[in-house]
Amino acid sequence: MKKMILPVTLSAAFAVSALSAASAGTLDDVKERGKLRCAVSTGLAGFSYTDENGKWQGFDVDYCRALAAAVLGDPDAVDFTPATGKTRFTALASGEVDILSRNTTWTFSRDADLKFTFLGVSYYDGQGFMVKKSLGVASAKELDGATVCIQTGTTTELNLSDYFTANNMSYEPLPIETNTEGRANYLADACDVYTTDASGLAATRATFENAGDHIILPEIISKEPLGPLVRQGDDQWADIGRWVLNALNIAEEKGITAANADDMAANSNDPEIKRMLGVSGEMGASLGLGNDFALAAIKAVGNYGEVFERHLGTQTRVNLARGLNATWTEGGLQYAPPFR
Repeated sequence: MKKMILPVTLSAAFAVSALSAASAGTLDDVKERGKLRCAVSTGLAGFSYTDENGKWQGFDVDYCRALAAAVLGDPDAVDFTPATGKTRFTALASGEVDILSRNTTWTFSRDADLKFTFLGVSYYDGQGFMVKKSLGVASAKELDGATVCIQTGTTTELNLSDYFTANNMSYEPLPIETNTEGRANYLADACDVYTTDASGLAATRATFENAGDHIILPEIISKEPLGPLVRQGDDQWADIGRWVLNALNIAEEKGITAANADDMAANSNDPEIKRMLGVSGEMGASLGLGNDFALAAIKAVGNYGEVFERHLGTQTRVNLARGLNATWTEGGLQYAPPFR
C-alpha cells in the first residue's frame, strides 16, 4: 500500500528497533526457530487471505512459502501474521516478523527514514478509484464533492489530496483502517468512492455479490511499486529474500516451472539455469544456503508467472491482466538481474 505519515521521533524509534532486531542475524534465527515469520495483509483477495480451511493463500503468501522452501526446505514452515497499514511497520521493525510481504509501496521515506530494505518490485501498481455504476460517473474528474473511503497509515490521503487539488475539486474523507472495513463502508453507501491501489480495488470488487455493478475508473494517479521488505542492518537476509524473488522471475524467463524444474536442473545446457538451480557453482553457499535454494523455491510455488496466474490472473476472480507485470521479454517491467 503506501507510506506511513510518522513524526521524526517515531521514525527514529523504528530505526533503532530495526537495527537492533536485525543485528542478531535473521537467517540464524529462522533456522533455529524452524519457522519463517511473515507479515501479510489482514485479507485481500488474490494477495493474502485464508481459505475455507483456514490456510493462508495468495500472491504475497506464495512469496513467503518460496522463501521458506529456500531457507528451510519446507514451504509450509511459515507463521503468517496479519497486519494493517498501521501495524505492519512496527511488526517488522520490532522483530515480531522476519519479512513483510503485504502489498507495500517502495518509497524514499520507508527506505531511508524508517530503515527498511525493499527486495525488489513484485507488483507494479498505481492508485485508482472504484465507484458504483449507479453513481453515473465515468472519470475521476467527475468526483467533485464525493465522500471517499481512505485507508489510514498510508499515503493514499496525500495522493488523493494532490489529485483533487490539482483538478480544483473537493472531497470528504472517510478514514478506514482495513480493507474489510473499507469494503463494508463502501457497500453500505457510507462513501461514494473507494480509493487504494488498483489491484486492491480489483481484489475487493471480486468479493462483491454483484461485482458488475461497480467500476474502476480509468485514472491511475500514482506510482505504487509493491514488494517485500526487511529490516536494514542484515545484508545477508536481504540478499536471500532478493534472490529468491529474482529466481522466480528468471525461472519464468527461462521456462522453468514447478513441474519441470528437476528436469531442467538435470538436463539444461543453459549456464545460467545450471548456476541458479545449483548444478554448477556455489551461489547458494555465498548466501549461507544450499546451492539448490532457488530450485527448492521454484518447486514449491512455480515461477513468477505461475504464481501470478494462479492468484491474480484473468482466469481468477480477481481477473488482472499481466500488463506492466509481464516479464520483460513480453513487454513488461518484470526484469531480474543475471544469476551470475
